[in-house]
Amino acid sequence: MNETATLWWDAESTSIHYIEQTLLPNEYSIIKCRGIEKLATAIRRLEIRGAPALGVAGAYGVALAAVLADGKDLKSFMEAVNRDSDILRSTRPTAINLAWGIDRVLAAMKPEQTPADAVTRAIVTAEEIAREDTACCHAIGRHGAALLPDSCTVLTHCNAGALACSSWGTALGVIRSAVNAGKQVKVISCETRPLLQGARLTAWELARDGIDVTTITDSTAAHLMRKGAIDAVVVGADRITRDAIFNKIGTYMHAVCAHHHKIPFYVAAPRSTFDPKNSEQDVIIEERGRDEVTIMGSRTYVPEGAHVKNYAFDATPMELVTAVITETGVLRPPIDIHKLLSHQSTT
Repeated sequence: MNETATLWWDAESTSIHYIEQTLLPNEYSIIKCRGIEKLATAIRRLEIRGAPALGVAGAYGVALAAVLADGKDLKSFMEAVNRDSDILRSTRPTAINLAWGIDRVLAAMKPEQTPADAVTRAIVTAEEIAREDTACCHAIGRHGAALLPDSCTVLTHCNAGALACSSWGTALGVIRSAVNAGKQVKVISCETRPLLQGARLTAWELARDGIDVTTITDSTAAHLMRKGAIDAVVVGADRITRDAIFNKIGTYMHAVCAHHHKIPFYVAAPRSTFDPKNSEQDVIIEERGRDEVTIMGSRTYVPEGAHVKNYAFDATPMELVTAVITETGVLRPPIDIHKLLSHQSTT
């Protein structure tokens, strides 16, 4: 099973390397990034995307900021790193992992007494986060695979695969782990308008791994559920509050349909995605540009006089969720996030 890294730190050039996801599936390209503005643009443009991957990108971004910081003393050095960290933090307001990765590296740097030591600590901590993310995805995969029947068809939305993490994936990690365990798993990948992450990225990942995958339009999912063609839904998450799952726009629609047809609806996400401070009403839903909806290729499909709403995420109420699959086990609502994040788990 393929386990190519999505992004990584290159020690020789002190830079971040990543797979440029907007070019897939037509072109596989590795980009070298050695600038904070360039990294911020890559995150905004979804060249780097997916909640766990954003956590790793945020961590590497602080390490890069530390390498680039031009401070004569520790105070001015950290001021420069914090300014760059704020630039990165502002790029994606809904996904919580980005800020989590940034804050964890900044906290690790704080006790250091010299800029040189702080740079070393930032790189070491960012590398730890990337390794932990891969291990976390494998643990999520093991726990989630046990929930799937020996022979099944699983629907997924957007891309919660290796490209959305450091490697392996969350929702697709569950599928990969089930296949590795000998289960016969077929996947229905919703195209995920408007940027087609399901069609471009999920289908590409699974086809590359030899996993049976069929891409459908988003609006086909309910039809297949009603026909009995879907055994389970597995999606990722960009933020989990005590009352809702935030994920790619369209997730809520699939959850409602799955609930109506009595199909289990699973969310696969690491503990870093949980938000203990906020409820659904406190979270900003990112809105993206008009052109993502109105233009495909060289053609415009929406007239100039028509308004467009382009929400990047929606919120699925926790009562529609069968279980949340984390690295520490399978959690069934209601979920006590504070208990979970204090290193206790419920299976």
